[in-house]
Amino acid sequence: MHSLGIAQEPQARKSPTEAIHREELIFPLHPQHNHAPSIVALPDGSLLASWYRGSGERKADDVAIYGARLGKDSRNWSAPFLMVDTAGFPDGNTAMHVDTQGRLHLFWPLVLANTWESCITQQLISDAPSGLGEIRWTKQQSLWLKPEDFSQEANTKLDRFIASLPSGLPAEFEKEVTEVRARLADKLFQRLGWQTRCKPTVLKSGLQSGRWLLPLYTDTYSFSLMAISDDMGHTWKASKPLIGFGNIQPSVLERRDGSLVAYMRENGVTGKIRVSESFDGGENWGDVNSTILPNPGSGLDAVVLQNGHWVLIYNDTEKGRNRLAVSVSLDEGKTWTITRYLEEHPSGSYHYPAIIQTQDGHLHAIYSYFVEGGKSMKHVEFNEAWIGQK
Repeated sequence: MHSLGIAQEPQARKSPTEAIHREELIFPLHPQHNHAPSIVALPDGSLLASWYRGSGERKADDVAIYGARLGKDSRNWSAPFLMVDTAGFPDGNTAMHVDTQGRLHLFWPLVLANTWESCITQQLISDAPSGLGEIRWTKQQSLWLKPEDFSQEANTKLDRFIASLPSGLPAEFEKEVTEVRARLADKLFQRLGWQTRCKPTVLKSGLQSGRWLLPLYTDTYSFSLMAISDDMGHTWKASKPLIGFGNIQPSVLERRDGSLVAYMRENGVTGKIRVSESFDGGENWGDVNSTILPNPGSGLDAVVLQNGHWVLIYNDTEKGRNRLAVSVSLDEGKTWTITRYLEEHPSGSYHYPAIIQTQDGHLHAIYSYFVEGGKSMKHVEFNEAWIGQK
């Protein structure tokens, strides 16, 4: 059963059992392409948003990363400020994380040759990210990943996937599949092109407690892997890939027993959110399957709440991105019993969401907000009670 609702006006502070909801644009509608946000809570209780802005995406060399701050007791975001500008190259999807030492980590793909296949994921670290104005960075490094050769496994799974299609491979995908097969054994294509979208997950249980998993994906093959760090982001290694040919931009959740679930955008032909599991701290992943939840080929994100419930934010449409849903699972993803809409309009595009929960139990979502008149980022603060309100 789905419980649908309509957004309310911002309200005063309430108890955790009462519905909370407020929303605002982070900056006025802007003529350029503003897209792919991330959000974190900083040590001083303020929020930091990030996104990229420019005249396009990978083919536009003026694309840079911007940020804005929301003070702990403020209702107004700061003016956008520059966070990263790799001169002459496009900078892409942002993902952020604040570690247990209060340091901010910003991850994004640097596009070398105006193609997604040429990306190299970058990492910037700030030792003192709180305060006002621009971020002062302490360290920068590239994530040079060297996955084990996955060409044989990938070709086998590609054969199996094509054979499973009821009507065979659609003609429009034949050229793409031929190109993927040619690239699978190429070490350069295996090692380049991995890019970020969703925030890192820090494992809480088992032998890998404290391990970081940074979800990555590649448009070279249209599947995913995890960058793994066991030293708080100093060094990284590659997991085995999540091979589903159409499963990209993972968001990773940890069950109470320490096993992991990755929910992924559909970039293929199934029209459903894709899913895979890991039982060894994210190093190996099982088969990629489809959930019953629809996905039109758009990004999603998820978070484990303090009470153990799961929240998923996604476009629950078969086509288009004009409806943005938040769903709650009380049983670690087996069922999603409560759904409410942050956006539901016949026009516009509300997509690429990121979501976190802050210490006060509130949820903060940020997403690309495209309407007639321009583009912005929208921030929505709400709680689980609001999602379940009829």
